[in-house]
Amino acid sequence: MQTNQEQETTQETSVAAAPNPLERRLDMSVSLEAVEKDVAQRLKKMSRTVKMPGFRPGKVPMNMVAQQYGHQARSEAIGEAVEKSFNAAVHEQKLRVAGYPNFEPKEGAAAGQMSFSAVFEVYPEITLGEIAGREIAKPTLTVTDAEVDKTLEVLRKQRTTFVEAAKAAADGDRAIIDFIGRRDGEPFPGGQASDFAMLVGGGQMLPDFETAVLGMSAGETKTFDLTFPEDYQAKDLAGQTVQFELTLKRVDAPELPPLDADFARALGIADGDVEKMRGEVKDNLTREVNNRLKARTKAQAMEALLAANPVDVPQALVRAESGRMAQATIQDMEARGMSTKNVPIQPAWFTEQAQRRVRLSLIVSELAREKDLYAKPEQVRAVIEEFAATYEDPAEVVRWYYSQPQRLAEAESLALENNVVEWVLANAKVSEKPASFDELMEVK
Repeated sequence: MQTNQEQETTQETSVAAAPNPLERRLDMSVSLEAVEKDVAQRLKKMSRTVKMPGFRPGKVPMNMVAQQYGHQARSEAIGEAVEKSFNAAVHEQKLRVAGYPNFEPKEGAAAGQMSFSAVFEVYPEITLGEIAGREIAKPTLTVTDAEVDKTLEVLRKQRTTFVEAAKAAADGDRAIIDFIGRRDGEPFPGGQASDFAMLVGGGQMLPDFETAVLGMSAGETKTFDLTFPEDYQAKDLAGQTVQFELTLKRVDAPELPPLDADFARALGIADGDVEKMRGEVKDNLTREVNNRLKARTKAQAMEALLAANPVDVPQALVRAESGRMAQATIQDMEARGMSTKNVPIQPAWFTEQAQRRVRLSLIVSELAREKDLYAKPEQVRAVIEEFAATYEDPAEVVRWYYSQPQRLAEAESLALENNVVEWVLANAKVSEKPASFDELMEVK
């Protein structure tokens, strides 16, 4: 059975003349009589509990209730009437609304009516493009003893200690220096330090400064000119030539720890077994390499989908995603102890990335629907177990995931994306391309 409000509400839709092909405009009219009836009902309900000085609850005169709360009741009644009318119209016309509509009052309403317009966007109709001709170079790499050796060398360098040495400063040494910089014969702010520890060749200082230190011995002093780059961060020094007086006080040579039982124990091997350490390093390295190979393959698969499916995206969704990305950046900076007061993070900075994310999300959703690529429970569990395997108590991590709806949804989304990638690889033109270990692992 329809209410009077529903019986006396009309609506019609038309495509707005706007650059955005997904924008729509919905015109609707609401019966003033129905609104006033709703207002009266709301005020009557309020009067049962409203409190005013001098009156017991439920005994406040209706005219006083209306005077105090009439505007609120009318605003709520109009809002509900307009929203119901809007929802009925989009349901009748099978419109998939993206984001929230912008309601605007209209002039020239018929007698006894109140007219509104709703401006909103709809989801695009997606016809999936052909993927068969798209080329994907799937990176491959097998971890060997050579990669294990290289990784152990990196781990050794991370545990470098320094010992004073009677030698000239060379790349890799730690130089303890005093220096003072002068411009036009006068010291300048930030241009001096005492007992400064500098890793020679480490890129801490400007190249000309590091070159001056190379070959110096303890107790040696030298003076040299240095020209700051045009884009130097201190604007008053950019492009300026200054003179530095430099004294090398001590040279410390690097010492790397041997690959022995103590080193193995430092990496968590309780009994200090070096071969066991190499085995664990290889296992961890293989897992990390495979994850990076999968990530690169996935990126190519997603790029192939984007290239095959040029889709208009609702800007309401882009704005929402930009906002989420900006907020995530702020939270990440704060978690790192960085202040955001002087860095006003703007959602507009993320518009291009957000546009791509929304496009890809729409394409992936349509592909999953059309090809039935939704994640199965066992696939979701496999994703969770793979992640949990890196923790000390995998079973506890698995239980935690299943107790957290948001985390479980993330695992389901990842499992779905894995299915999409597999579908793309099964249908695109795929070749294998050996990957460089150093480049893949960003080894310097």
